[in-house]
Amino acid sequence: MRLILNLLWFVLSGVWLAIGYAIAGVIACVFIITIPFGLASFRIAGYVIWPFGRTVVDKVGAYQSAAGVGNLIWLIFAGWWLALLHLLAGALLCITIVGIPLGVANFKMVGIALLPFGKEVVSVEEAKRRGAVIDAALAEG
Repeated sequence: MRLILNLLWFVLSGVWLAIGYAIAGVIACVFIITIPFGLASFRIAGYVIWPFGRTVVDKVGAYQSAAGVGNLIWLIFAGWWLALLHLLAGALLCITIVGIPLGVANFKMVGIALLPFGKEVVSVEEAKRRGAVIDAALAEG
């Protein structure tokens, strides 16, 4: 089931979202000081291209103060409109019955689009091993 959902996701929204995040990552990496934001964008691009079977968890050993500052800057300059785009894409995908799981997956990505620092993408199995709370929409697929 994950494979089918990932293939549908890839065609209907994953490839477009990943391209957008990758372009944003390249732009952010042009300026030396914004390289961490570019790397975060690339990390999200890798997640949005094939999300089912993977989930977002808190990063072990992350520096919370640095992540907080990075998240605040990200939220002001990029996070709010990325989250808005995920909400819009999710609403459009939910129009059809087939698109509902994909729309829900878009809604679940709003969190990482808003605040990506201090988070990491892992497989569902790894998240369960760590004892993390799994978001069912992307995990079960």
